[in-house]
Amino acid sequence: MIQRPYDPDRDRNAVERIWREVGWIESDDQAKTLDVFLESGRTLVAELGGEAECMVNTDPGQLRYLQVDLSACCVTGVTTSRIARRQGLASSLLASSLAASAQEGAAVAALGVFDQGFYDRLGFGSAGYERWCMFDPSQLAVDITPRIPRRLTEEDWEAVHRNRLVRHRTHGALSLLPAQHTRAEMQWSENGFGLGYADGSGELTHHLWVVSGKNESGPYRVGWMAYKTKAQALELLALLRNLGDQVYWIRMHEPPGIQLQDLLRKPFRSRRVTGSSKNEHRMNASAYWQLRVLDLAGCIEQVHAPAEPVEFNLVLDDPIAGLLPESASWRGIGGEYTVRLGRESSIRHGSSQELDTLRASAAAFSRMWLGVRSPSELSWTDALSGSDELLTRLDQVLRLPAPSSDWDF
Repeated sequence: MIQRPYDPDRDRNAVERIWREVGWIESDDQAKTLDVFLESGRTLVAELGGEAECMVNTDPGQLRYLQVDLSACCVTGVTTSRIARRQGLASSLLASSLAASAQEGAAVAALGVFDQGFYDRLGFGSAGYERWCMFDPSQLAVDITPRIPRRLTEEDWEAVHRNRLVRHRTHGALSLLPAQHTRAEMQWSENGFGLGYADGSGELTHHLWVVSGKNESGPYRVGWMAYKTKAQALELLALLRNLGDQVYWIRMHEPPGIQLQDLLRKPFRSRRVTGSSKNEHRMNASAYWQLRVLDLAGCIEQVHAPAEPVEFNLVLDDPIAGLLPESASWRGIGGEYTVRLGRESSIRHGSSQELDTLRASAAAFSRMWLGVRSPSELSWTDALSGSDELLTRLDQVLRLPAPSSDWDF
């Protein structure tokens, strides 16, 4: 296996073939957007017999940790051809991509999963549950009259992307920085359209992007919403409500900062009435994105907890080290450390006999740091262990909001 950067002239046809084989693109129009997508970040390929048979794409991004934005490596594509499965290409290539991003200063890495388990071998752990809501937009209890919006098309991709980057973000929110990624998402949308509002200078202040499908009555899918204030969020929801004259079913990610059930009239009645139909009104939750820490010291230093500080030994196991080439200077986050968590947090190499010890995998520790579950709860189901006293003290320090990505990729 040869790992190298993607070369458009040499690898374009091979990468398109891989994407068609895995079903990510079907039409020639979708294939044209692949070029836009590949321009957005770093693409590495694994070559077998002179042909690219595996591809990993990463985009630079940001993760919101409480009120701070941390540099993030967002893994936007991991694909292997039909002839190269189960050869270790994807794992090795992704490990090299993560090492390169870590060396460039990325604090964390994040990705969406096809299923749970595969990315564990690279130190990724499941993030928080994301909720998807399916409902009749006419049932939205938003009693305001929205202004006439501006129509948005694929040609507005730059303005749309800028607005997405400055949207209201809660703990765990991810943002992909290259505008080309938003452009590709818009172009791949089936019958996509946008509605939004601009300020006096013409800059978008809030908007939503919708995939309408082929049926006049829906279902519609809201790809994303971008807003900063309560008033802007309610105005966008009022636009969705107004679509309810014709559209009977909408699917959308629960907006950050909003419990959507608060704004639905008789949600349980609607679910009972539509039960067993293909357009059932309901809410689903799943943890379909994962995260891992790349810069251990940088992440620890972002913990500022208004609680009694706790100091402990940390023994970390990071499986990614076994997948990295010998030439990689970043070897993961495994090792033995002394950690202090409190208003000011720090980490140093080595351990102390006087302190309790926390043992964790890179995945479990990443989940604990992000606040997916409390340390005590993680000790029940994940590779994390320590004394009851230490876990209880860590529970008191790491009281974090539930993380939500608010950007699917």
